[in-house]
Amino acid sequence: MMIITAVEPRKKGLSALYIDGEFAMKLDTEVLLARRFDVGRAIDDEELHACIRASDNKRCKDKAMWLISFRDHSRRELTDKLRRDFTEESCEMAANRLEELGLLNDDRYARRYAADLVSLKHLSERGVRQRLYEKGIDRALIDEVLEELLIDEKEQIRTIIEKKYTRSLHDEKGLRRCINALARLGFGYSDIKSVLNEYTETEEHYE
Repeated sequence: MMIITAVEPRKKGLSALYIDGEFAMKLDTEVLLARRFDVGRAIDDEELHACIRASDNKRCKDKAMWLISFRDHSRRELTDKLRRDFTEESCEMAANRLEELGLLNDDRYARRYAADLVSLKHLSERGVRQRLYEKGIDRALIDEVLEELLIDEKEQIRTIIEKKYTRSLHDEKGLRRCINALARLGFGYSDIKSVLNEYTETEEHYE
């Protein structure tokens, strides 16, 4: 058996736990209180490890809540961030709990994020698909979201040109920069060429 000889408060809701006169570790203060890890109490290895797991699980859930308070996350995006500091078990438990509370929802996230990519970033269907895939969204859900969006690729290209490139289309360097930028956003060269022909008659640059 081990004896708790001190419990001292620390920053960020943690307390330093001292066992048999020596510093052992920092654990979540609420967990220590709930489990009555008071000075003078005798504990065994099983009780200590259970407290450590409970502390990790709570801290992981708190970190998850803090992260989504700033913006929505996909499940994989959230758990990837949590894995930097916590165990796989704690991360999955936190994600499951947030889903139960309705705070984490890949379906809702995918639709909102995709809509923003189209309306704010003016990405192509290919560009939106890639961004959603990088966030860990299931391929079937990606297909469903894109089918609902019905992205007008040419209109997206026009919007980007009007915002950024109308003044640079009449010199070769500016035109090439515009073409490359649109291609990086996932637009096909046939659509790029078709729309750019509305602004310039110089077609040799598309080859």
